[in-house]
Amino acid sequence: MLRGLVGGFAVLACAALASGGQFNRILDIGDPAPEWSALPGTDGKTHDAKSLAGAPVVVVVFTCNSCPYAVDAEERIVQLHADYAAKNVAVVAINVNLVEEDRLPAMKEKVEANGWKFPYLFDESQQIAKEFGAKYTPEVYVLDRERKVAYMGSMDDSPDGKNVTKTYVRDAIDAVLEGRDVATAETVPVGCRIRMSRRR
Repeated sequence: MLRGLVGGFAVLACAALASGGQFNRILDIGDPAPEWSALPGTDGKTHDAKSLAGAPVVVVVFTCNSCPYAVDAEERIVQLHADYAAKNVAVVAINVNLVEEDRLPAMKEKVEANGWKFPYLFDESQQIAKEFGAKYTPEVYVLDRERKVAYMGSMDDSPDGKNVTKTYVRDAIDAVLEGRDVATAETVPVGCRIRMSRRR
């Protein structure tokens, strides 16, 4: 009997330690967000999360060059950055795909062609995506002032950006800025699977 109780507590403890969100196996709402460091950007500099300490909200977008869903989201990301720049909201795009069209040289070409004003970073190790539990491009995380996850999932309810009726990311940003709870804190990310390398 005692052995059974001990075993049951062990299972519960492991489950508690391994708990994630509804659609994310690694992070849950309210968890501290992983920090990135020394990630190269398309601006020729290296970037880390600590440099954004003054931002009341940080929006992390896992994206890439090659995914049609990610391409469809680009204009909305650019507009998001423009609309919230005056409120010091930081937008950071991160790419971890290792195919040639998604590597840093191609990323630089995209930024130069489209005039992106926010950091677009490359993580060849793919570690930051693993730590966030990101599986798709695009996949968005809204972090509050304490850098806890306030929202994660899709940008809105329209993968191609047409006929948007629910602006999940914008609603989350507004809620955090105003000190309110985020009404919809997690949604299913819709996009292309991140191309994680297989290590033997």
